[in-house]
Amino acid sequence: MIRSAEIVAGILILGGTILSFISSIGMIRLPDVYTRNHAASKSTTLGVLSILLGVFIYFLISDGVFLIRLILGIFFVFLTAPVSAHMIARSAYKSNAPLAETTAEDELKDYYQQQKMSQN
Repeated sequence: MIRSAEIVAGILILGGTILSFISSIGMIRLPDVYTRNHAASKSTTLGVLSILLGVFIYFLISDGVFLIRLILGIFFVFLTAPVSAHMIARSAYKSNAPLAETTAEDELKDYYQQQKMSQN
């Protein structure tokens, strides 16, 4: 039982590490701030959560220790990473950061133009 739990924990930790590595490649290779932000927020959040969950399972099964710090870490990463990614993308858009040339549609452009018209 303990050996299988260690294998599951190892798979989660390795999977989280791979996801974080893929995210770092995406941050380098993607064309604009919005797609880089997406790579940084989605896959890194999932990678960190997988790593923390793997560590939690390992210590819970092998040592019998319930680490509340890991639960709090999982909770705060899950709570703050999407919110911060949203705020970064929103501030980049309001600062007129250019979209990638391959962007198909800018849905927010019409929305902000309508807001400006209604304020005047």
